[in-house]
Amino acid sequence: MDKRLKQQLDFVLEIDKEKNILRQTHLSGHGRRENDAEHAWHMAIMSYLLREYSNESVDIAKVMLMCLIHDIVETFAYDEEGRKTQKAREDAAKERIFSILPEDQKNELIALFDEFEDCETSESKYAHAMDNLQPLLLNHSNNGDDWKQHQITSKQVYGRQSRTEKGSAYLYKLTDNILQANIKKGALKEK
Repeated sequence: MDKRLKQQLDFVLEIDKEKNILRQTHLSGHGRRENDAEHAWHMAIMSYLLREYSNESVDIAKVMLMCLIHDIVETFAYDEEGRKTQKAREDAAKERIFSILPEDQKNELIALFDEFEDCETSESKYAHAMDNLQPLLLNHSNNGDDWKQHQITSKQVYGRQSRTEKGSAYLYKLTDNILQANIKKGALKEK
């Protein structure tokens, strides 16, 4: 086997570990906790299906790839303490994981990962909208139980959802309706 193929296959096996990283959100219908790979797959499919609601025209293949790699390094969205060191930890993990690849592919995926993180292009804004909408839909389908369990407030969720409007004003209206319904039924506390 040549060196390039070996590096690519080593990367494939490395990112397989994403299937073992459990998120805080449960699958719809009160299922088990979803893993990072399922979240990324779900987002990629959603981005394709809902692309007509993007604020701007997007390269959907680029958005889908962004969705698939964005959480290769994962942190809990509402971990205030962890956020203090998040950037340094993610940068180190990003360098370690993407360095498994041949240099050209390493650079390509790091650039795509960084574009997502910077949230300045139409593709990254839309991908962030999907990243926000996907767990919101799961939480809503489970009567807000994950929000209740972790004592997440409406202020925290609205703060996280602020990027949704940059990618899709239309889907942000849906988000607002979902959040208001969950506040009304007590799944999210107002603070």
